[in-house]
Amino acid sequence: MGAVLVHEFITVDGVIDNPAWSAEFGFDPKMGTAIGEIMGSSRALLMGRKTYEMFAPAWSARTAAEDPGAPFMNESPKYIVSTTLQQPEWNNSTVLGAYSADAIRSLKERTDGNIYVSGSRTLVRALLADGLVDELHLFVYPLALGEGTRRLFGDGLRVKFTLDQCEAYDNGALHLAYRPA
Repeated sequence: MGAVLVHEFITVDGVIDNPAWSAEFGFDPKMGTAIGEIMGSSRALLMGRKTYEMFAPAWSARTAAEDPGAPFMNESPKYIVSTTLQQPEWNNSTVLGAYSADAIRSLKERTDGNIYVSGSRTLVRALLADGLVDELHLFVYPLALGEGTRRLFGDGLRVKFTLDQCEAYDNGALHLAYRPA
């Protein structure tokens, strides 16, 4: 049975939209190792439509020589939660349809290995609300933008976590890994 592992880039003021702002901090190699471990333990990707539409063109042409995550991103099964996406063009992609907690539970049951989620804010909110996130990996950047999409957690959602690990990087970012308490 698979576990859902969520990876998000986030600012200290909670902005989680397109993380182009993270580029100014550079990418610490230790951060790449941590993300590689999350990906490496996973056998599938789960994403919402918007993230799929950003990831497909960005990753589908990348090679392992360009990015060590490319084989995982391109060769693994990809499951997209969407009511509008009809024919995904990225290889090994399947549209699950509208969000359904039961469909995600079924996906977890039939996946031999973990399921990786990156971005996909709306999907992650639903997964958190339904208790389907097994690990939450926040990469917190030392930046307050003052604007942008905030709130990883929806209105009225209360979830208690246990800190599983914490690592600081030379670029000022922190990796906070949580499990539901």
